[in-house]
Amino acid sequence: MKILVSGSTGFVGRALVAALEKSGHQVFPLKRSAFETGLNAVILEGIDAVVHLAGESITGRWTADKKEKILKSRVEGTQRLAEILSGLSRPPKVFICASAIGYYGDRGEEILKEESSPGNLFLSQVCKEWEAACQPAAQKGIRSVNLRIGMILGRDGGALAKMLLPFKLGAGGIIGSGKQWMSWITLDDVIGVILHALKTETLSGPVNAGSPNPIINFGFTKTLGKALHRPTIFPMPAFAARLVFGQMADELLLASTRVEPAKLKASGYSFKYPSLEAASKNLL
Repeated sequence: MKILVSGSTGFVGRALVAALEKSGHQVFPLKRSAFETGLNAVILEGIDAVVHLAGESITGRWTADKKEKILKSRVEGTQRLAEILSGLSRPPKVFICASAIGYYGDRGEEILKEESSPGNLFLSQVCKEWEAACQPAAQKGIRSVNLRIGMILGRDGGALAKMLLPFKLGAGGIIGSGKQWMSWITLDDVIGVILHALKTETLSGPVNAGSPNPIINFGFTKTLGKALHRPTIFPMPAFAARLVFGQMADELLLASTRVEPAKLKASGYSFKYPSLEAASKNLL
């Protein structure tokens, strides 16, 4: 297949391009700068599939300017891409667009499936508009998939890389109450899910991309500490997290999101690392 990948130089994009090329696909990288200088419909003609990953990083303090960049980079870029795809004489068969479990917001113990309602946090609004921006492609008849991706764990980037140093120094600990649910997924499974979505014609619309075994922060902390043979006795109270990270703390560190990958399980996807214990052994 001829596959266009935006965000191809990012953490997920690099791994995806390597996996696609290894599988014999022809990959066409689309740099994020292309969304700023203008997309060319000519280069999109004849493409079989599009995987859209580009967007402003959500890490860093969320100033008003940062939040605007997070929103605009996702919504405006996706809208423009979807509109161009819908106008092609030979549109792709499938359009896979990244989204996030931030769609659901802070939901406590609630088990969240794809049909669950959105939350009311900033990231919830971002994800709602991000997914809605795909509609021109879906209305054209292009099979469109919105992958609501959980916290990604990988060796060379993502959330795990940021956590490792304090844990290795013995300064890891629970965040806030430690009771908030964390829906995580390994980078290997993110790539596996994308490859699965490319070929599974029954998948469309929102798809939860998270392990079938989410875990509360307390369990996550203890599992990571055990894998690293380090103590986990230095908690970060909620007020301290907010002091350091601002609004990002409430939405990424303290929010409870217990996601079930219902559509993936129904479509026959088999997770490579369904448990955190297996994932941490492989990654660490």
